[in-house]
Amino acid sequence: MKFSPEAINVFEILATLAGVAYVILAARRNRLCWIIGAFSSAFIAVISALSGLPMQASLQVFFVVMSVYGWWSWKRSSAQGELPVGLWPQSWHIGAALALMALSFFSARWLAAETDAAWPLLDSLTTWFSLLATWLQARALLENWLYWIVIDGVLVFLFYARGRLWLALLNTIFIGIATAGFVAWRRKFKTQMVPA
Repeated sequence: MKFSPEAINVFEILATLAGVAYVILAARRNRLCWIIGAFSSAFIAVISALSGLPMQASLQVFFVVMSVYGWWSWKRSSAQGELPVGLWPQSWHIGAALALMALSFFSARWLAAETDAAWPLLDSLTTWFSLLATWLQARALLENWLYWIVIDGVLVFLFYARGRLWLALLNTIFIGIATAGFVAWRRKFKTQMVPA
């Protein structure tokens, strides 16, 4: 697939606008976030593939599919009232982190040997941890925002290093919105814990 630099720039701008809308809606626990996120991810998949970040491209395709699950999960949960915010046990975070780091090292070695991928280890780490963060978000678990803050910080560097300034800006904005999302969801979680 060949796109002109102008077309890629338009894709980046559309992905950025849709991405910001997605995270704002997710922070507000609005199900429409999943539809908007699917559009953003589709554009980012194309851009990542063209930028030598195959794991990010694959991840974005997964995000499009995950949007269907997120929509369904939030619809099912909200049918019982307002979507509740939950927590994941700390031991599960440790286990998941160890497993994902191991997966990242294996996939990075494969990418380095078999492809011309730029930044194979960082590409792998952000991809595998993004899968976890997305699943946590679809399950309305508070910690997803903490994962996103770290992942987005690494993605700012990755996209900037590949000359994708709009996507670097998008991930910079994501850090701020993810921080606000964490604060809002933590407040909601605390009010859920107070007996009525």
